[in-house]
Amino acid sequence: MSASQLQRLNIIVTECKLCPRLTAYIKKVGETKAKKFIDETYWAKPLPSFGDPDAKLLIVGLAPAAHGGNRTGRMFTGDSSGSWLARAMYEMGFANMPTSLFKGDGLLLKDVYITAAVRCAPPKNKPLHLEIFNCSQYLAAELEILRNVKAVLTLGKIAFDAYCRTARVKGLRFRHGACYAVGSDKTLLVSYHPSRQNTNTGRLTWQMWIDILEAAKLVIS
Repeated sequence: MSASQLQRLNIIVTECKLCPRLTAYIKKVGETKAKKFIDETYWAKPLPSFGDPDAKLLIVGLAPAAHGGNRTGRMFTGDSSGSWLARAMYEMGFANMPTSLFKGDGLLLKDVYITAAVRCAPPKNKPLHLEIFNCSQYLAAELEILRNVKAVLTLGKIAFDAYCRTARVKGLRFRHGACYAVGSDKTLLVSYHPSRQNTNTGRLTWQMWIDILEAAKLVIS
């Protein structure tokens, strides 16, 4: 049941045009492209979520990357953030392979569903408050459908704030490594986003990243 509900929701997401600024931006990026991807056809639409419909762990990212998910058509795919996430999920037993290069590459997730606060790549990775609000309806629907989720891992402050608003959780502070009880049956884990800005500067080290995924695995075990 949850699988078919998620499929229907993802179709609605990919057809969304609630945010004119984002619609125009992803279309422009898809037309101009990055030089190294000049021969590729960009997805250039809002991105559906993906993963295991019976997931116990929900991972909430910020938004698709302009030349990552917006190009490949799958979240955390084809960019450095996707590489960090795929490798860690593989090491934790959540994925069948350590890479996430393109849609249809054979990547399968177990016990994990991946979504984002915003489904379109925003200029400079900075969505507007209204755009986050518009997209929150899709996250809210996923929270209703994904009944088996025991742990939610938010990547970055925008994702953290978006989840807390959508789930109506108040009074929590964004801090990497934080772990909060949410309601009677969920645990919220908090991490810096595995963006190049964080990983290249050492703000988020590989050990810090693995520790967060290990904590998530312990929660759902």
